[in-house]
Order: sequence, then structure tokens, then C-alpha cells
Amino acid sequence: MKTGNILVVDDDRNLLELMKIRLESADYDVDTALDEENAIKNAHSNVYDIAIVDLQLAETDGITLMEKLHLVNPEMPVIILTAYGTIESAVEAMRKGAYSYLTKPFDARQLLLQIEKALEKQKLMAEISRLKNILTDKYDFSNIIARSSKMQVVLEKVLRIAQTESTVFINGDSGTGKELIAKAIHFISERREKPFVDINCAALPESLLESELFGHEKGAFTGAIKTRGGLFTRANEGTVFLDEIGDMPLSIQAKLLRVLQERRFYPVGGKEPIEVDIRLIVATNKDLEEEVKNGRFREDLYYRIHVIPIYLPSLRERKEDIPPLVEHFLKTFSREMNKKIKGITPQALQILMLRDWPGNVRQLKNTMEYAVAMTEDDMITEDLLQLQKEITPDEMKPLKEAKANFERSYLVHLMEITHGNVSQAAQLAGKYRADFYNLLKKYDLKSADFKKQ
Repeated sequence: MKTGNILVVDDDRNLLELMKIRLESADYDVDTALDEENAIKNAHSNVYDIAIVDLQLAETDGITLMEKLHLVNPEMPVIILTAYGTIESAVEAMRKGAYSYLTKPFDARQLLLQIEKALEKQKLMAEISRLKNILTDKYDFSNIIARSSKMQVVLEKVLRIAQTESTVFINGDSGTGKELIAKAIHFISERREKPFVDINCAALPESLLESELFGHEKGAFTGAIKTRGGLFTRANEGTVFLDEIGDMPLSIQAKLLRVLQERRFYPVGGKEPIEVDIRLIVATNKDLEEEVKNGRFREDLYYRIHVIPIYLPSLRERKEDIPPLVEHFLKTFSREMNKKIKGITPQALQILMLRDWPGNVRQLKNTMEYAVAMTEDDMITEDLLQLQKEITPDEMKPLKEAKANFERSYLVHLMEITHGNVSQAAQLAGKYRADFYNLLKKYDLKSADFKKQ
């Protein structure tokens, strides 16, 4: 079975023939081209999973050809082949979009390894894109924003685990989107056509929570005027999502443990067990290991539910996602309120980027809803962003200290946004590059610490 379609471009006919033989022996389909014209012609005629391009071609350079190939297929990984002594040019090619480079003469095993990794990454990115398209089109999950590397990791894990039956443990601060991720797991799993039933364990008192989870028989307690099925019964063959499981009372934890062990339970007041087939997803904003140590959560239940952990980063840990989230919320609320909002001013966006967002995505969403509701213009300006809490006298700092704290925080956020690009950061700050360097030096900040790894 063929494992991929590869285009190889080199003006050395002997090398082309050798690479074609090696790659075809590894079960790849291979097309070759001696020059740019034939390479572009092939790219228009076929869909390639990867291209391997020599940096020094007879009539052009590999970087220029790579850019033209990306105009045809922007997602295609390109591996640059370079002779010793032109490595600096190969690094420049990577800055312009190459996946990687190999120095001639190269080891055939290293070439195959690079191809395998590139194809694996491309497949993963395509799956993430497919996941987002499915969720957006069918389930309106368009606000799963994953520009940041931390959220990319989350979605990669969602893709890997969705088809399993394992229990998923989602941990993250309030407002980070734990329920959204739980629904995403369900709706791309084999149980997607079955119920997704959720409950907030912190929202109900102990007596009502037990009845909501397991159901009750008629007359089981005052007010139980008829038999009623619980959450586990309604979710049979589907998914149960227990939000804020860290707030579940110990007595119900014991009963939940038995359900997970035996896949059956007794309704409140019931004498006959009910068997269920469910997949369990739980979420909490608490440190359950600490809760176990303090006796507030059962250790055996913790290990039963802590099978596949997913950590959802807070918004302050993924600030690259703020601009696309803002754009998404502006479009959503503009449509709902029948307003024609063109966008947000740079000053207003800068305020949003500097905010710590203790309420996370939920707080940002509320902020943008308020701004859209209150604006009388077609742009969101900084005066519409109701962000500042009241400051008590005890929280006040001397002006010099407060100014220094703000200035350092401002610089850190600029460098995070630009990934350590000093020129871009200086431009956003409205400062000369030299002056900006002096500010970084003043607060002992180094651009290298902010560059992408």
C-alpha cells in the first residue's frame, strides 16, 4: 500500500533517479522534475503530500520555487536539500515556510525519517482542521479557538482519544471551556448519535444530586410522586459529563465508584439494579490530589476517573488566542444584535491583551457582548471595555512602583505577542528600536526567551 505522493526537484539527473528508487522502495509514489517549469506543471496536475527541493537549481533557487509551490498547495511540507556551506540559506528557507532541510550528502534513513515526520504532522494538522470544520458546521463549536500551541496540544489529544472508551479527566479554571471540550470529544466519538447528558455537581444539594444522577422510585422521598429516571439512565449508550466533580459529596462519590466498577446502580428507593453502557467525562477546577490528601475526595475514585487527563490552559496562558476570540465574538454578537461592527481599534485590543482575565474565555465573551451592545459606532473602542475592578486603598501602590509594574508587564505581553520580534514589538509600542532595547534591558528581558521553540 502506497504511503504518500512525493515530488522531488533537483537539476542532478543521477541524484533524481537515485532518490526515486529509494523512495519507491519505501512504498512512496514519486514524481521528479529537473527544473522549475516542470515542477510547477506537476504541482498543478497532481496533489502531492510533500515536496523535496534542491536549494541550488540551475535556473532558480529552491526558496523561490518553494514559494511558488505553496501558491498551488499552501499546506504541502517542503524539505530543502542543501550542500554543505549553504546551511544559512537553508535556515532562511525554513523561516519562509520550509518544513526542514537536509545537508548533502545525506543519509537515506534520515531522509525517510524527515518525510515520515512531515507527513505525520501534515496529517495531524489536517485532522485538527477537519475536527474544527465538523464541530463548527454541525454543532456550532466555532469558538474552539486554537491558534496557540497549548490549545493545539489540547485538540491533538481530543483527536487521539475521541474514538476510545476511556474516561476523560478535564482540569482547568472556570471559564476555560471544559464543557465545550467534553462535547467535542462526544460528538466525534462512536457515541455521537447517542445522548450527551451533563450535570454540574456543585449546583445541587446532596439529596437532589443523588436523585438527578441515579433516578428515584415513586414514594422514595417526600415529593417523589412518580418514578423518574436519572442522568445515567438517560445517557445509556451515550456520554455522561460530570462538571465540577470535585464538589461531589463523599456519600455520592462512593455510589459513583460502584457504577464505574460494575456499570449498574440502584435508583433512590429502588430494589432492582439498572445496567448502563456509558462513557464518562469529568471536569473540575480543583486540585483533586490535594482534595484527596485533605479527605474531601475519595482516593479510589480519583484513580478511577483520572485515566486520560486534559489540562485546559487559562486565557492568560494562551494570549495568542485573544485576537481570534475577539473577532469571533464580535461577529457573533454583531449578527445577534443586528449591528454592523467592522472591528476593534488597536488601542482597545491592546487593553484586552494586557488583561489577566481571571474569568477566562467566559469573561472575555461577556466583555465583548457588553461592548457590542453599548457601541453606537462601527468600531469597538477602549472606553467600551468595562474591565477594571474597584481598587481598595490597601491595594494601592506607590505611583513609581505601579508604573514600573505596568511597564514591565506591558513589555512582556508585547514580546509574547510578537514571539520575541523586537522590531515588530517596538513598532506596536510606537518606540524607536534602540529605545525599545533600552527598555528591555531596564527590566532584564531578553528577546530570545520569547522566541518560539
